[in-house]
Amino acid sequence: MELAIVLMMLLIVVGIGAVKLSDQATASQLSFPFRRRQQLFTPAERNFLALLENAIGGEFRILCRVKLADMISIRPDTHQKNSKLALSKANGKQLDFVLCDKQSMDPVLAIDLVNQHGKEGYKQQRDWFVNGALDAAKVPHMRVKVKSGYTVAEVRDSIEAKLIMYRKAQTREPLVNGHGKLADGNKRPTRPLRSSRPITA
Repeated sequence: MELAIVLMMLLIVVGIGAVKLSDQATASQLSFPFRRRQQLFTPAERNFLALLENAIGGEFRILCRVKLADMISIRPDTHQKNSKLALSKANGKQLDFVLCDKQSMDPVLAIDLVNQHGKEGYKQQRDWFVNGALDAAKVPHMRVKVKSGYTVAEVRDSIEAKLIMYRKAQTREPLVNGHGKLADGNKRPTRPLRSSRPITA
């Protein structure tokens, strides 16, 4: 009987030792070999973000690097196999900037930067899946060439050209005072003349 108790205690000690060794091995595998990036955005992204902020005049919220899957959802009548395939593709796609309604946070316009310089470039070719998905979801998509020298007015004009349907939907909303002002008192934006220097790709 005593031998059985001794053997049991030995087994418990060996088991505890094995668990501790396993925990140490797991801890070494879960190391975090990271460091803080010096820049969150590339110079082109930073410059364009500043232009966007000036161009929209506080009308929209700007989100950066948004997954396509976070902007769209699958229609309820879609076959399960097609749903999984479409979501899998959408999860692998990213939009550089998204303008959202300040109150509802609904996506209003998706914007991608197009860099045609260098060996690899960036989003040089239109992505048929991204275009098709955004068209189906009725979210306008704007592709902007990475290039220095754009003015705030040019960026604003290009954005307004993509927001024609959004502006039409706004005009169908009842006005509070009948003088072209929104409920918050701001003047309703009018469609500007399009710039002779297009920035979209």
